[in-house]
Amino acid sequence: MQPTTGQQDDTPPAAAADAYPPIPRDDPSRTLAIARPETDDTLPHVGIGTGTYTILLSGRDTAGRYSLIDMLVPPGGGPPPHRHDFEEMFTVLEGEVRVTFRGETIALRSGETINVPANAPHAFRNESDAPARLLCMCTPAGQEEMFLEIGVPVATRTSAPPPPDPALRAEALAKVLALAPKYRSEFLLP
Repeated sequence: MQPTTGQQDDTPPAAAADAYPPIPRDDPSRTLAIARPETDDTLPHVGIGTGTYTILLSGRDTAGRYSLIDMLVPPGGGPPPHRHDFEEMFTVLEGEVRVTFRGETIALRSGETINVPANAPHAFRNESDAPARLLCMCTPAGQEEMFLEIGVPVATRTSAPPPPDPALRAEALAKVLALAPKYRSEFLLP
């Protein structure tokens, strides 16, 4: 150990850039994606069960990194228990939903956010008397493609899907269950 003389060494430590890989260059082929769900008539709106889902940003908009979905969930609405191999984040914009995660149920209210880890069993349900509005981010993208394939196109973000036809309910459920593996999903029905 050398004795100190009271002078400080002003030599900077090894540059941090040398310790980490460089940030990739900008990709000019990618453009800014803007979603205006109230006024953009090009956004897809689909009825899923009793709810309406608007695809705000798809994997095509984000180079497959994530999708962003505006979900309008009516009273009594929500998916059955399921799991999938991607992360899913929900922020409640309006209303309240009950989220069941690995068998435990919690209330999620307006302004609150949760992240559901990949592969974890979960479900949500609107048990209130008012519609709930959720912002759902899935990473990586892909879930929006399942919604587009199983859903029924509707006119706007707030349009209700057509009433379910009891005669077609079994057929619709069979379609969802058959497509689930394609989208790395599994429904945990009793």
